Amino acid sequence: MKQVTAKGQTVEEAVKIALSQLETTADRVETEVVDEGKKGLFGIFGSRPAIVNVKIKIDPFEEAVNYLKAIGEKLEAPIEVEVKQEGKHVHFIMSGEKIALLIGKRGQTLNSLQHLTQLVMNRHSDVFYTVLLDAEGYRERRNETLIQLAGRLAEKAVSTGKDVALEPMPSYERKVIHTALVANKKIKTFSDGNEPNRHIIISPIRK
Repeated sequence: MKQVTAKGQTVEEAVKIALSQLETTADRVETEVVDEGKKGLFGIFGSRPAIVNVKIKIDPFEEAVNYLKAIGEKLEAPIEVEVKQEGKHVHFIMSGEKIALLIGKRGQTLNSLQHLTQLVMNRHSDVFYTVLLDAEGYRERRNETLIQLAGRLAEKAVSTGKDVALEPMPSYERKVIHTALVANKKIKTFSDGNEPNRHIIISPIRK
């Protein structure tokens, strides 16, 4: 039950009845007063009850976690989800025995889940949140791999004198590459193409 209509002698009483039926508290609901009611003559004649619509607020964090757990169940890979928040940035950390199923090849499944989780979360929020989805330290390991890859491909670009194009990556992974090579004065990096095929090109600086 997510919403109820309740009646009472006063608006306060009607809300109290609705909260009891919803088994929740006032801070977790939105209340609409349909009719403030009327006491009537001597409190009896012509009286009219107060009517309210009370709806449970959807918690975007709870919705996101439930979504991820539902995906895990469908894949027969049950998970636990830890949530960390820094302002408008929300970090969901998944763990489970079959977590590899939710990571996928080169993190492709994880990246897709991250995009979908962000959509689910912001659908129920007045504030736009940026979601980062991780699975048992995968992002850190992936970043280390990207930094090593960036170094090798930068050397290749310099030695061959030719541009080197990387595989398509999401924006935050491209940022890892750009940051890793920003101090290298022998090359320059830039992104090319359109999402989801946008990728980095490492170009040697020709004298």
